Amino acid sequence: MLSYLYNYLTNLPRWHLVAIVLVGYLIYYLMEVVKRPILAVSNGPFKKYLRKHIPTLEHKFWPTFWCVESRAQTVFASILRSNIMPLVEYRREVLTLKDGGQVALDWLETGCDPESPVIIILPGLTGESQAEYIKCLVTAANRLGIRTVVFTNRGLGGVALKTPRLYCASNCEDLSEVVKYVKQTNPHVRIGATGISMGGLILGNYLARHSDEAKSILTAAKIISVPWDVHKGCASIEQPILNNLLGRHLASSLCRTVSKYDILRGEEFDWDMNQVLQSKTIKQFDSAFTSKHFGYKDVDSYYTDATLHNKLHQIKVPLLCLSAADDPFQPLDAIPIKAAAKSSHVAILITARGGHIGFLEGWWPANKDQYMGRLFGQYFSAALFDPDNEFYRTAQLMMEHNLTTSTSVPGSPTNQAASATANAIRKKSIPF
Repeated sequence: MLSYLYNYLTNLPRWHLVAIVLVGYLIYYLMEVVKRPILAVSNGPFKKYLRKHIPTLEHKFWPTFWCVESRAQTVFASILRSNIMPLVEYRREVLTLKDGGQVALDWLETGCDPESPVIIILPGLTGESQAEYIKCLVTAANRLGIRTVVFTNRGLGGVALKTPRLYCASNCEDLSEVVKYVKQTNPHVRIGATGISMGGLILGNYLARHSDEAKSILTAAKIISVPWDVHKGCASIEQPILNNLLGRHLASSLCRTVSKYDILRGEEFDWDMNQVLQSKTIKQFDSAFTSKHFGYKDVDSYYTDATLHNKLHQIKVPLLCLSAADDPFQPLDAIPIKAAAKSSHVAILITARGGHIGFLEGWWPANKDQYMGRLFGQYFSAALFDPDNEFYRTAQLMMEHNLTTSTSVPGSPTNQAASATANAIRKKSIPF
């Protein structure tokens, strides 16, 4: 018997070897990769509403079979969407802000009713309205008859830099002006907002710092692949080798952006542009330029101010968040699962795989109806159309739930339940 086995293994046919490897990988894929996402939110009205109206929450996430690794998801998602998503014909509106700076509002309204809801979309670090992940979202919304407007930051996407001021993750004053302008020009429609990656930081900080203003204007909000804890996110993206390559690519993009504008050069500024342009990592760039540009003592002060994981309790707009446990820009232990488990207004959906703004699924992910866009469409179609005002009533109950939990004392049954939920979610997250 042993000699037979030895002879078989030493003379193993090639197709047998291929079959063994494929079967082994299939077992690994089914047991370790395909998982039902975890939803971290308090046991209240928001959780019940999401479970009822967002079918995607109830299904397992099936990452693309040959592309499950986090960096592969991140890179291939960008490449594939760039090839399958055509250029979008927006209606551009240039908005001049109070300080004389300009931002672009790129509207997609084709085939939509003039009084249909609007979603404001904030791209990532150096993104603009033709970024492939933005086209994925605006296309999903357009199929549902929802108008979208992409908020392109100062100096990006062909927007002229009229003042010596760009943008950063902690500053949400430009967004505040944009939100109020969209409401002023669309006074009788429901408005939502979505931020991706750094755009999620800007939106999250707006929802937390301008909570009453946001509550009075926005019906619902969503953020995707946000680096919750900027300190940990920055440390993660600098890990060798593959993460660091992604970080260097983004740092290079930042350097190209600032190098285009002579208005940012001058002896009157605190930064040395020659030093800025030598930055090899995002943290080096933020240390040499961003933190000084916005008046911070140092880069750590900037990151502390920009971070979002400790601000969930300030948010009053229903907020659904999508994060991947393997996001190279944010380790799993930095996702504020415990805070979300106590939150009445913030729900975090965590997939086991997906990378950074990846979430590719299917054998060949060329279908425009991808996980990220499908979740986006289901959430906003339910919240913004809301024909029976169920989401509106849920939002009112959420405020009551928030008052109840925020006034309960430590050790009370309410807080004990939230703590138990958070611990259960954390234990369930370990396999990720």
